[in-house]
Amino acid sequence: MTSPTKPAEPGIGMRLGLDLGPLLIYFVTYAATKHDIFVSTAVFMGVTAVAMLVSLIRFGKISPIQIFSAIMVLILGGLTIWLHKDWIIKIKPTIYYLTVMAVLVWGLVTGKPTLQMVLGQAYPGLDEEGWRLLTRNWAIFFFCLAVANELVWRNTTTSFWLSYKLWGSMPATVIFAACNVPMLMRHGLAADDNKVVLPPEE
Repeated sequence: MTSPTKPAEPGIGMRLGLDLGPLLIYFVTYAATKHDIFVSTAVFMGVTAVAMLVSLIRFGKISPIQIFSAIMVLILGGLTIWLHKDWIIKIKPTIYYLTVMAVLVWGLVTGKPTLQMVLGQAYPGLDEEGWRLLTRNWAIFFFCLAVANELVWRNTTTSFWLSYKLWGSMPATVIFAACNVPMLMRHGLAADDNKVVLPPEE
């Protein structure tokens, strides 16, 4: 009897595509519509839903944190269009980052492996101290991203804010994940498993 086929795990290329694709289309739509944030937000909502569907069909699952992010896009995007207030969609990253940070801090305080539940299969062999340090690092990083998002959207144009999201926060996240690899290897991650793995993006 053959064993059931295990759903494929998304590689970093596919992960970045699913994370960056909706944001890139958001940016392109904003430029193509002569800076219409409301049309761009509607397109962003639709593309985000498609990205979740692709993830479900291709990999057989959508993580709870990805579902949370998609729900936020739909709710806050809908309110942005309905109330015609662009600041609503701009605070979405802040809410996302602070929520994830709070979950990670809760895990540290209570001893619950919250990050390990999301990324456990991505870091085989990582010991308990490694998970604790990685959780701490990501909690601090997400807090910094929340502060940065608030500073950018409150003090710059919408165009600059979108550019920051695409060319600022996403590259910073990839670089930060890579910087954690040496620490992970010191705490049990095998040399042939030292790939860059990102928590689900906002």
